[in-house]
Amino acid sequence: MLFYVAKIVISALLILLISEVSKKYTVWGAVCASIPVVSVLSFIWIYIETRDAQKIINLSFSIFWLVIPSLIFFVALPFFLKMKINFSFSLLLAIAITSCFYFVTLKFL
Repeated sequence: MLFYVAKIVISALLILLISEVSKKYTVWGAVCASIPVVSVLSFIWIYIETRDAQKIINLSFSIFWLVIPSLIFFVALPFFLKMKINFSFSLLLAIAITSCFYFVTLKFL
């Protein structure tokens, strides 16, 4: 149980750190956010719990192929915001479009 609490706290602190840095230093926030923090943490947690390198290999390759369609999100969101669409709806639209790209990519994989 303590291990799960540690996972939650460490993960939450990293997200908090990135969001706080981003408020003051956009470029440094972007650098921190562009590092695949969630993936790296997932690799660490899985390896600690299973010691199974093959699981890390499989997850890593799956993430690689799914990063490609996720990039559309970072084009769509600013596009909608520049069109003066409110943030919540822009975010929803960008997520919906990205989800469609995920679906298409998964069909090919």
